[in-house]
Parts: sequence; C-alpha cells; structure tokens
Amino acid sequence: MKREGPTINQRLSETRKPIEKALLVGVDLGHELFEVNDSLDELEQLAATAGVETVGRTYQKLPEANPATLVGRGKVQEIRELAHTLQADLVLFDEELTPTQLRNLEEELDTRILDRTGLILDIFARHARTREGRLQVELAQLEYRLPRLTRMWTHLSRQGVGGVGLRGPGETQLEVDRRQSKERIAKLREELREVHAHRELYRQRRRHEGVPVVALVGYTNAGKSTLLNTLANADVYAANVLFATLDPTTRRVQLPEGQEVLLTDTVGFIQRLPTQLIAAFRATLEEIQDAQIILHVLDITHPNAEEQARTVDRVLGELGVAHKPRLVALNKIDRLFPSGHPNGLDGSKHAGSITTAHTPEPEDASISDRIAREMGLGPDYIPVSATRGWGLQLLLNRIQDVLSGNLTPVRVLIPYSAANLVALFHERGVIEHEEHTERGTLIEGRLPTRLSKLYGGYSV
Repeated sequence: MKREGPTINQRLSETRKPIEKALLVGVDLGHELFEVNDSLDELEQLAATAGVETVGRTYQKLPEANPATLVGRGKVQEIRELAHTLQADLVLFDEELTPTQLRNLEEELDTRILDRTGLILDIFARHARTREGRLQVELAQLEYRLPRLTRMWTHLSRQGVGGVGLRGPGETQLEVDRRQSKERIAKLREELREVHAHRELYRQRRRHEGVPVVALVGYTNAGKSTLLNTLANADVYAANVLFATLDPTTRRVQLPEGQEVLLTDTVGFIQRLPTQLIAAFRATLEEIQDAQIILHVLDITHPNAEEQARTVDRVLGELGVAHKPRLVALNKIDRLFPSGHPNGLDGSKHAGSITTAHTPEPEDASISDRIAREMGLGPDYIPVSATRGWGLQLLLNRIQDVLSGNLTPVRVLIPYSAANLVALFHERGVIEHEEHTERGTLIEGRLPTRLSKLYGGYSV
C-alpha cells in the first residue's frame, strides 16, 4: 500500500517557527500607578502582540530595586528554577533593566532575557509602516541597544581579523559593533531631519490655511483609530492589539455648522513608555503640540481606566501640552449594555470601577454625569461608541463649541470677483448669515483669528 506524504498544512506546521514561551517577572516597588498584577496583565498583552506565549508569572515586593539584578538573590534562583520547570525560552521583566542588570541576569539565569522596553521596541518594529516610522523605530532600537552590546557577543575578547571595510586592525567585535551602531545612528538622525523638515513645511501650509487641528491621544488600544475611521469615513488600520497605530494619520472632518477640522491619530501611550520612543517619535509629539484641541480617547470599560487616564495626563504634562483645551471621549460605552441595546443595561455591569442601575439612551446625560462624577473627569467628557456610532454627533458639537471660543466675529462684503474667499469662509469658518447683494456676498460669522486677517479689507 502506497504511503501518503504529509499534507500542505502538516509541512507548513513543521517549518513554521515555534512560538516562544515566556516567564513574566514583576517588581512591586510601591510607587507605580498600576498594581503589580495589573501591570503584568498588560505585559502579557504586550507579549501576545509580539507573538510570545506566557507560561507563568512571578513578582517580588521590594523597598527598592537591586542595582545588580533588579530582584533579590533568592528570587533570582527561584526564577531560574521556575523557568526551567516551565520550559520557558525567555524571561520577560516588567521593568527596564540596566546594562549591568541585564548582563548579570543572563549569567545567573542562563536563558534569554528581555525587558519591557525591549519588548515594546520589538512591537514598534513590527507595526511601523511608513518610512518615517521605520526610521524612528530603528533609531530608538539602536539607542537602546548601544549600551547593552556587551551581552550580545560571547567572543568579545577575541581580536578581529582585519577586513576591507569591516574593522580596523586590533579591534574587537564589540568595538566594531559600537562604531557601526554610532555611524548608523548619525545617518538615521540626518534622514529623520530631512523627513521632519518636509513635515514642517506641510504643517506651515496647514497653519496658513487656518484649518484647526484636533489631536487624538489616549492609552494604547483605547479605540483612537476606530474613532477616526468612523468620524472621517476613513480606512486607518485598527486592530484589537497594543500599538496597532504608530504613524500620525490625518483626515478631514466637517463639523455640524460646516467648518472643517483635521483629526490626527497619534501613537498610543502606555505606562513607562520608553524614553527612546518619546524622543524618537517627534512627529507624533509635534502633531499634539500643533493642535488647537486635544481629544483624549479613554476606554471606559477597562478595569484600569482611571490609571490609564492618569498615565495619559502624566505624558501630556511631560510633553508640555497639558494647558491645551481638552475633551475626553469615553469610548466603548456600548459595552455597558449586555444586550447590545441601551435598554439591556443591568445594575451589575461595570465600566472599570463604575457601576450604574440606570437604563439610559446612548446619549442620555445621566449616565455621562454619573461616570464623570465617579471618575472625577470634569465637564468636558462625551460618552461615545466608535464602533456603533453612539455619541458622535454630541462629540462633534462639543469640538465645535470649543473651537468657537477661538474664532473671531466678522462681518464682510466680498465682491463676486473674490468668490474664492466665500468658499474659504464656508470651509474654515462658521457662517451665521449670508446674503447676495448687488455689490457682492454679505457674510456674518466667525473665522479663525489667523484667517480673519485675509478679510480685513472687506469689513463692513
């Protein structure tokens, strides 16, 4: 009887790279926003986004980190035994390790070590889609790895063999790697300067046109891209994974009174966001700094919604934009309704730490007031569901209200020969009265202050 060969799926499974298994290690130092287990839950999500399976976790409560190994000596031995028992390929630490800690832990544990920063950088490398994004990620990775190169070679004391264009006589492999990394960093910075200069020209043109910018910010996976897609009928990539969007994406949206705004989606924030990424992703930060309104998108159903909101507040403060007008979109509000309809809400359902027995309509103010009061968010909040479209009209109205405070009232008579100014008024301003007269178009309304100067010669 002829023996059948393996199927296509069997052959694929045999050649597919096996999934890495990781043991998670946390440290409770008593001063973080997130509880240690909540932070390890997030680390597990990050690992899954990077294609790593978590097989176990452990943590240690300490008054301060051990400068040599982060955790105590006894804990190191416990981690070694646990990793062996669970057959973990990787020990993943929930803190950024110093080069010394990384080297000592690899020697003690005899397995591959990765910290939270290295994991996030790996995810960013997977998700960067534009040339600018890839340049920024590579720069951040090189700056992170440069002081840690000593752990990457087992033959550092061996003298390199001279080669054309490879290394100088007597150089060790480590010295070569350091030199090449520094050269690559310098080249990447030069390329990014050119990209940023081009982006600044675009921003200057945008400022001249007077189109207001609304920057979407929020914790990673809060639903910013989904909200942008729904509001702008766009096709920005959105997925239920951490850091699905890295590159700033801008779309035009028309407000209820006809004024146009630019909505810009930005990279998501996360607790202990690596400093290399804050520095490298300058384009995203510049979009936030250039915005007239910051729209904070918050996943109201997340168990750590309050901690996530405080993390976003902290990052915005570090960026120097905490003073900008801000609205808070309480997203995923539909998950408060078990039946998928507002009338299906029951009193046991929770949104983070929020509970309610009310049965509101999607935009009913009572549930919004309750959520805002219990989370201390203040008056500038709007409950929305980006996937179902709930609350979006209310959100656009609030954006319009905030922008109206930055508009200058004008009354102008524009001659028919300058019809382009009428069209511009419709696109950029708010028209309260428009009348066609023998001499031209009479318009009463409001315009962005920068743009109102164009109409100075037509004031009546």
